[in-house]
Amino acid sequence: MKNPEIQVRRKPRQSRAKLTQEALQDSFVRLLHERSANKIPIREVTDLAGVGLGTFYEYFSKKEDLIALTIYRHVKNNAEDLKTYAHSLIKLSPNLVLDNYLKLVIHYQLEQIQAQQFLWAQTFLLERQISNIESYRKSYEMMLQMWQSILAPFIQDTEQLKRMSLNVQRICYGFVSQTLLVEPEFGQWKILERDIFHNLNNLIFNKNLLF
Repeated sequence: MKNPEIQVRRKPRQSRAKLTQEALQDSFVRLLHERSANKIPIREVTDLAGVGLGTFYEYFSKKEDLIALTIYRHVKNNAEDLKTYAHSLIKLSPNLVLDNYLKLVIHYQLEQIQAQQFLWAQTFLLERQISNIESYRKSYEMMLQMWQSILAPFIQDTEQLKRMSLNVQRICYGFVSQTLLVEPEFGQWKILERDIFHNLNNLIFNKNLLF
């Protein structure tokens, strides 16, 4: 499928307009919990959001634009949630070492993904079908910045921090996205978590891999 640019016709500068756009996104996500995106008509999204079909086209030129924006917001919310959790760990246990800290963060991340497994499986699939390379890079950069924020208390050198963040993202995103793309109903989460930890330990204790 061709990766079109995201075309938001009307930017939600006013609070009411912003709420309307968010309502459309929330409605789409609620429906996406139940079935795949290609089985969700625009009319059903607008009905659930409590707006008319014309209102949809005030903000989006097509359903793909709604999908692309929804994916970005979903990833952003997840990143903010993970950063909040990680920073709370530092406050509660300031003497945590890096490997234990990362294990707790990754465990929390996997729990959140597992709790919405079908939604995440659909998100990874739609990301490949809908998002163009610019949108994908924007989301990927946001995740790298998230990891930099999470790892900053343990790595002061800027270049080392960037490299570590990049490799952690490669491992976590690669393991989870490839798993759910191939097997949306995947159930062996403890094994997946163990495999991710094994590769992260290689990064932490092997300086050649890290730096």
